[in-house]
Amino acid sequence: MDLKSSGQGKTVAVHQALGLLPRRVPVRQAQVAVKPALPQLRAALLTAFGLPATALTNRTDAADRALIDAFKTPSVLLIDDVQHIAAPELDYLRLLADAPTTQTSLVLCGAGAERTLARAPALASRVLTWQHVPRLEASQVPAVLRLFHPLWHTAADADLLHADETCARGNFRTWAKITSHAYAALDQRPGTGADGELLSRACSRLGPNP
Repeated sequence: MDLKSSGQGKTVAVHQALGLLPRRVPVRQAQVAVKPALPQLRAALLTAFGLPATALTNRTDAADRALIDAFKTPSVLLIDDVQHIAAPELDYLRLLADAPTTQTSLVLCGAGAERTLARAPALASRVLTWQHVPRLEASQVPAVLRLFHPLWHTAADADLLHADETCARGNFRTWAKITSHAYAALDQRPGTGADGELLSRACSRLGPNP
């Protein structure tokens, strides 16, 4: 279980971590809608495993059997924004995870997900690890940004730290926006790099609520 406040880089962090797994371990992600009903959740899970969701969505027993079979494979299933899933649907995930033949590990991520899981205590009690990653500390900003995007490889630490102090304030989503604006601004300044002027221009594009 990965916990973070909104915009602090939860999704990037979990994908980085999952990328460290041996390649023989399949990693799948279920794209789940906001407040999905059980048929929608079931369809998202079927799609994640490459199963025929359209053909199985309205065939409850067959879909459940197909998912239980799919969960027999040693793999990782990632579900992001789990805070948008209601308790009954979370309990469906618990039923799949509890099947005796299951070898798939669930990774559940979401801002405030611990409050969501509190409404599904049977699933919460089965969480092996709760991981909370806070907003970026200033000392982490240069190294993390250079891992995130090559644009920042040549940027001076002082420029990055100034932009973080005055604009991003450790929020990774804000840094993603700054990166997008800075990258676009380079088209107007060919031959230049990521310097303080570029960062100032990018930050100015964010408006009053970066």
